[in-house]
Amino acid sequence: MTKRTLIMLAVLCFSLPMWGCVSTGKYEMKEKEAGDLTKSLHDLQQQYADLSKENAGLKAQVQKLTGDLAMVNSEKDRLVESKKGLEESLRSTADAKNRKIAELSQMISDLEKENATLKEEIASLRKAKEEEVQKTSRTYEEMLEKMKSEISKGQVTISELKGKLTVNMLNAILFDSGKAEVKPEGLAVLQKVIDILKNVKDKAIRIEGHTDNVKITGELARKYPTNWELSAARAINVARYLQQQGIDPAILAAVAYGEYKPVASNDTEEGKAKNRRIEIILVPKD
Repeated sequence: MTKRTLIMLAVLCFSLPMWGCVSTGKYEMKEKEAGDLTKSLHDLQQQYADLSKENAGLKAQVQKLTGDLAMVNSEKDRLVESKKGLEESLRSTADAKNRKIAELSQMISDLEKENATLKEEIASLRKAKEEEVQKTSRTYEEMLEKMKSEISKGQVTISELKGKLTVNMLNAILFDSGKAEVKPEGLAVLQKVIDILKNVKDKAIRIEGHTDNVKITGELARKYPTNWELSAARAINVARYLQQQGIDPAILAAVAYGEYKPVASNDTEEGKAKNRRIEIILVPKD
């Protein structure tokens, strides 16, 4: 029995003269009410403890969620800044690409203009080349007509390839054996060539001297130690004669090949005769 209960009973006993003594049943009822109140108080205290514990847990969750929210907000701010930086980077990249595209477009435009100019130049050069070939062909036809007698005897051959005209003259019609001076009959043949070459203004004329591979011996070797010297002397004498007949010396050149550029085998007399030759070649000017 609690202290409060004892006090209440004492008060009741002292009050008996005025009110009369409290009945046992009523006491028990009060006792039961006090017990119920005590139990209710205990239950409330337990509920309070449980609620306090739950409140503490909820506060901890709120604190954690508050921290998480702060982290989320911080990450959000970081992402916003990152997005701004990315947008700026993309904008900068786009601007750079646009500038590059503009530069490339200008380059393409310039190249197209240059290509158009080059096409015009190519067309002009092709036309000039065709005209040059036509001139060479006319010269070739004139040579064929002028020298058909020598050609028929096999003393002269004339060829034309890609605007290059070659008059191949055997040494026998120009020179006596072992000589470098053009003989009279040879001068007459050269004159036929000269009559046509005088009209040629847009070509250079190269005179090439060639020999067979027979070594020079005896007295002749004193003057021409090797076939180089003999072929050079013959080419120079032909070039000098062309100059004397009015051909511009600025377009003339004498070249010596000696025995080193044969057109036939030196194993036969016929082959050697073909290799002993003077070639007059019309080539483009430098």
